[in-house]
Amino acid sequence: MDETKVYETSEFQHEMISQVIKEVSQILEERGYNPINQIVGYLISGDPGYISSAKEARSKITKYERSKVLEVVLKDFLNK
Repeated sequence: MDETKVYETSEFQHEMISQVIKEVSQILEERGYNPINQIVGYLISGDPGYISSAKEARSKITKYERSKVLEVVLKDFLNK
């Protein structure tokens, strides 16, 4: 591996958002919530109250625009 890998910023952001979704999902599950219902509620309504503030889950997911989070979810779904 002597070659340098060039990453697009959108590729990097996609990976960061994907990781945050996984972290937030795990935190919500640990707190006894259904992570899918909670994240969908947040994405549809825009109300960050759907996401627990435990372990900074709310601040992690609200760093990104909801449209970007939806884009990552859809791209990951279609690529599987």
